[in-house]
Amino acid sequence: MLRFSGLYQENCSDLYVTCQVFAEGKPLALPVRTSYKAFSTRWNWNEWLRLPVKYPDLPQSAQVALTVWDIYGPGRAVPVGGTTVTLFGKYGMFRQGMHDLKVWPGVEGDGGEPTTTPGRTSSSLTEDQMGRLAKLTKAHRQGHMVKVDWLDRLTFREIEMINESEKRSSNFMYLMVEFPRVKTNDKEYSIVYYEKDGDEASPVLSSCDIVKVPDPQMAMENLVESKHHKLARSLRSGPSDHDLKPNAATRDQLNIIVSYPPTKQLSSEEQDLVWKFRYYLTTQEKALTKFLKCVNWDLPQEAKQALELLGKWRPMDVEDSLELLSSHFTNPTVRRYAVARLQQADDEDLLMYLLQLVQALKYENFSDIQGGLEPGSKRDGQGLSDDSALDSSQSASGSTGQTAAAQKGKDGGDGDSLEQDLCTFLISRACKNSTLANYLYWYVIVECEDQDTQQRDPKTHEMYLNVMRRFSQALLKGDKSVRVMRSLLAAQQTFVDRLVQLMKAVQRESGNRKKKTERLQALLADNEKVNLSEIEPIPLPLEPQIRIRGIVPETATLFKSALMPAKLIFKAEDGAMYPVIFKHGDDLRQDQLILQIISLMDKLLRKENLDLKLTPYKVLATSTKHGFMQFVQSVPVAEVLATEGNIQSFFRKHAPSEKGPYGISSEVMDTYVKSCAGYCVITYILGVGDRHLDNLLLTKTDLTDSERLHVFELTNTQKKNPANITNSHKGFLKS
Repeated sequence: MLRFSGLYQENCSDLYVTCQVFAEGKPLALPVRTSYKAFSTRWNWNEWLRLPVKYPDLPQSAQVALTVWDIYGPGRAVPVGGTTVTLFGKYGMFRQGMHDLKVWPGVEGDGGEPTTTPGRTSSSLTEDQMGRLAKLTKAHRQGHMVKVDWLDRLTFREIEMINESEKRSSNFMYLMVEFPRVKTNDKEYSIVYYEKDGDEASPVLSSCDIVKVPDPQMAMENLVESKHHKLARSLRSGPSDHDLKPNAATRDQLNIIVSYPPTKQLSSEEQDLVWKFRYYLTTQEKALTKFLKCVNWDLPQEAKQALELLGKWRPMDVEDSLELLSSHFTNPTVRRYAVARLQQADDEDLLMYLLQLVQALKYENFSDIQGGLEPGSKRDGQGLSDDSALDSSQSASGSTGQTAAAQKGKDGGDGDSLEQDLCTFLISRACKNSTLANYLYWYVIVECEDQDTQQRDPKTHEMYLNVMRRFSQALLKGDKSVRVMRSLLAAQQTFVDRLVQLMKAVQRESGNRKKKTERLQALLADNEKVNLSEIEPIPLPLEPQIRIRGIVPETATLFKSALMPAKLIFKAEDGAMYPVIFKHGDDLRQDQLILQIISLMDKLLRKENLDLKLTPYKVLATSTKHGFMQFVQSVPVAEVLATEGNIQSFFRKHAPSEKGPYGISSEVMDTYVKSCAGYCVITYILGVGDRHLDNLLLTKTDLTDSERLHVFELTNTQKKNPANITNSHKGFLKS
């Protein structure tokens, strides 16, 4: 039977074509097929197919799928090939005239979107030539060319010959399909896709931004919640709540709430639960901050109950009281309670939080700070005036250690602790300790000189000026030792101002780094103009326990950097040398904050008996444009790997030990491993960037002492990227 099928016939087999309309991958009607016809030399159906779809019902995406079939046995047919073409062009015009469609062998016409059997392609030079001729023919038919009868007949005959030749030389099959032309009264028309209101312009969003729909009720008070809040916290429920005890499940839930970090926002249900068992929680000092967060301070009765309970609560820890000085707590009594708890901290602990406490002044009552000024003090500018300074002999004899506090009254008295605000407390404690006074002065003076704050928030800037004026008054009203302290701070300010003028003069100098270094050394040696090599002993602002007598001119140098910071060696009063880095043109407040937090974390870890051998260097910003950095004699890890090959060779060279691991001192290895682990975790938490081998430093001096070898991190822009270990880090860790 198969030998009589079309595949095995020598002449043209009896093929037929089916046609079906699709839109968006779905058929719109049943397929239509050609009638039977016997072929002799070529397949030419010469038959119109009437599709069961009206023109108005055709969507713009409609396409027709054509499939050529061959008989393959009784009741069976196989596809010879298929092709697909859209009914509308790209401008919405219904196709007209003859079209040569590429037939994809062995498959049916695909009506999917997109189709896998496109009839109009230009993947070869042959199809490009046929497509070009088809476009010219279409342009002629639409009247875009001048019609000349005798020339048109010759041209169309030549086009047919070229198309026939191209198709015969091609490896593909082609199906010639003619779309009907619409004529009325011998006038030809084009069918155009039309959709009502389809030409109206509508805004199209270029991005998928969330559209904000105003809802005026969102900002309005929820009367149901407000009524529930007032009923739950009314005075009538007070006696019943006093003896209320939680069950086991509620107690566990309260413990979870108390253990929340300070940044955790309590839900309304959690707030109601804490308020309900407030009397039970008075024995837990950690629960006080959570209770105060539950209070609606705008309701007088509720605020009154909270303040009465505040006095009965078990005193909270000093470090926990810092949260009460944040922007979330504005009630004056609550903030004064936090100050009262801070009074229990010693000077060393207070120094660790002093930078944050100075920033917390922004959330104090500015009127109270200004009210502490004496009449007429507004005329004083920022800083300490020199007219009240003692003579040089008194300044030189002043002690830089702890001084006895003699000031009484608002800025130095020993009055009721709850009557002291934060500003008064800081000034009072600073008058009793020269180290606190040193750092308080520089922390506040930087805020006073911040031009951005002055423009963005003039009230805050004026507040810091008032703090500095009150600090100056408190020092001036103290006894001799306190006045000496004031004189030394004024001398520090003068010294820094001269140093800034010196750095400006060096930066104005033309030439390379070597020439500028020579200019720096020459200016330092000139006592008549600069007078920095020999000065009256003053505390070093970066390290006030060290009293300096001047700068060694011949050792001053400039680093290879855009801003060229200066390395200066100060002569200490005891004859020792103290090297520092002075940077002009750079804001060191970010570096200062990062190193202060690292120092605080190191101290907290040591309290937990976890010594990670961290030795963060000191940084002090003396302005928004300059400051001091402690200089650490060290070598970058990248240089160690380049010169020694690995870290072990460097350690064996500087800290050898026959009994230690790898021939290295066990103390040195212990310090190296712990400091690497500590700094990796801490810098990742803080988001410190630029953690490459050029910014990892190893001390070279006295490597036999385990307390001297550490990894230092140079801070840069803060960014929190995923933890990543590069190939250079692997070599550094494997060493």
